[in-house]
Amino acid sequence: MSTFLGMPGPPLRGAEPLRGAEPFPAAAEKALADSQLRRNLAHATSTIRAKRAAVVAEVGDWEDLRDAGAAIKADVLTRLPELLEQLEAAVTARGGAVHWARDAAEANAIVTRLVRATGEREVVKVKSMVTQEIGLNEHLASEGIAAVETDLAELIVQLGHDWPSHILVPAIHLNRTEIRDIFRREMPGVPADLSDDPRILAMAAREHLRRKFLSAKVAISGANFAIADTGTLAVVESEGNGRMCLTLPDTLITVMGIEKLLPTFADLEVFLQLLPRSSTGERMNPYTSLWTGVTPGDGPQEFHLVLLDNGRTRALADQVGRAALHCIRCSACLNVCPVYERTGGHAYGSVYPGPIGAVLTPQLTGIDGPGDPNASLPYASTLCGACYDVCPVKIDIPALLVELRARVVDAERGRKVPGGWAAAMKAAAWVMSDPRRFAAAERALGLGRLVRPRRLPPPFSGWTRSRDLPVPPRQSFRSWWHSQRGGR
Repeated sequence: MSTFLGMPGPPLRGAEPLRGAEPFPAAAEKALADSQLRRNLAHATSTIRAKRAAVVAEVGDWEDLRDAGAAIKADVLTRLPELLEQLEAAVTARGGAVHWARDAAEANAIVTRLVRATGEREVVKVKSMVTQEIGLNEHLASEGIAAVETDLAELIVQLGHDWPSHILVPAIHLNRTEIRDIFRREMPGVPADLSDDPRILAMAAREHLRRKFLSAKVAISGANFAIADTGTLAVVESEGNGRMCLTLPDTLITVMGIEKLLPTFADLEVFLQLLPRSSTGERMNPYTSLWTGVTPGDGPQEFHLVLLDNGRTRALADQVGRAALHCIRCSACLNVCPVYERTGGHAYGSVYPGPIGAVLTPQLTGIDGPGDPNASLPYASTLCGACYDVCPVKIDIPALLVELRARVVDAERGRKVPGGWAAAMKAAAWVMSDPRRFAAAERALGLGRLVRPRRLPPPFSGWTRSRDLPVPPRQSFRSWWHSQRGGR
């Protein structure tokens, strides 16, 4: 293992963009034109925000918990090689097998080999961002193995031949009528007159999945946390599907990003308070499943843990950007982001959407020049700071976005600056360098209250193409200050 972290080899393959991914500005413009999408997102995110705020307000030491969570994650990244070796030893001692995957290709090959060894051609899956990151379902399908998502929202997305658009609520972009239509079209045995009543839809999914649970011999999961000193893995969820997958099959394969470690079992106490409140707006998750290796006669009798790098050691080496690895995938930042609420997750072109996705995806994959779609992600933010305010482990996402923006600019140095942009900046500098010119510009700006243009001509049209031109104030600060001093 000592050679795993930072081992030399081919370039790491990180979080894969969605099929047909395009730069965020172009994708966002299309999303903004979908009024139904915007209504769905506004309703869902506002509901989750309200629930989260209510349960967080109940905790008197919430800020202390956030500080503790941030400190534990920082400690983990400082001692990651040591803790990973400790985890491997603990899992192996309890009858599990540990596999190391440098990138998505290696992880997919390992999982495929393990499934083939069982002779099965269908597996059930617990909701997992890391398996989406490596494209595991698509890889298994190419190898003749069907992977059945058992989380309700993930099942909806899978049946709809769609992509998740939210870390916690993958089908947040769909309403119940759209879900009913997917079930009618894709789910075996569903009546043609299936209602769009949420309870009826849930019961239809339950009946469909129950057959899968009872017949499955192999399950694949991710992990919310792994305890280094005991080898214990943890999955938290709200539907019970995870519990079924983690206990009924004969073989369990868990794919986990190497940053998901916690040093001791006591550290889990902090995160079992932070995560449910931040993600689902609940005091605790209805289902918290913990398992340590193999227990004879109880649960899966074969357990494999695949530890995935896939760009994480590259992010770890970045003294600024490594903070993104603190993320516990709660999605709180998505639910407060004004940009995400209007564009949805698909516009980000990655399995990790929203503010944390705008940081994490470039960190995992890098940015291959100005034409890379990832180069636009750090700009998918207003830098309002709401994401930092709600992050349970205090990741300063706005600061990371500013840092990544600077790196994008640095990477483009040497390229010819567009003439219109250079001219505009030169003109602005000339105006602002002289108090009289600046005052004249302010007076001219006031005329905008009469004309009220919505769009500006080139070279400023690029700015107003994606936003309305603000209405100038009735009075500038300069004129107000002058009037307060009696004209002096």
